[in-house]
Amino acid sequence: MSVVSKNVDLLETLRRCLRLRVSISECQAKCGRVVRRVQWGDRAFYDALLMIGLTPAKSLTLGPLAIPDEYFPDFFRGCIDGDGSVLVYIDRYHTAKNERYVYERLYVSLVSASRPFVDWVQANVQRLTSLKGVIEAQHRKGRRVIWLLRYAKRESLDLLRWMYYRTFRPLRASGPKPSHSCWGCVKIIRAVRRRGETGILVALKTPCPQGLRGSTPLAGTIP
Repeated sequence: MSVVSKNVDLLETLRRCLRLRVSISECQAKCGRVVRRVQWGDRAFYDALLMIGLTPAKSLTLGPLAIPDEYFPDFFRGCIDGDGSVLVYIDRYHTAKNERYVYERLYVSLVSASRPFVDWVQANVQRLTSLKGVIEAQHRKGRRVIWLLRYAKRESLDLLRWMYYRTFRPLRASGPKPSHSCWGCVKIIRAVRRRGETGILVALKTPCPQGLRGSTPLAGTIP
């Protein structure tokens, strides 16, 4: 078994949690970059992974897994870290119609070559959070279909708060907390890096686009 990552701290955590004595080695990824790898053999651990649903060549064969509900946010966060993305960008597509048509977009996406796995993830996220998401098929010439599970707009923010429940912390807050949580009131300010933390900075727009009064700025970081 092996785990490959550019993040050495992640591999060190893996070694510590599994009490591995193997060293972290360098290897070359498919893209040509030099990455780090932890590789080891443990038959009992391998059999345990098979029992919860993991399979060899898992990219194509992966299906439902035996993940307890209390650990599912952490499991989902790991899936996004490995095979997903958090995309933030400014959409100016409709500015030719009106210069005010500029929007901040936020998408949380997970890709997999296994449709049963994506269906299972979507169903569990919806069961635990009521967030639906959508599944799209990405067809590539001469290659297998890739399935994309995507969350957008307000759902993406709610999803990030859910999966980063331990590390989302307010930066500043004053006055009563707004009683609404519409996507239109949330503004993505910029990517931030402060005191060793990385993430996106979000804030409540003032004044509220819905015309609600008494709202005070509220900001925080989502890693």
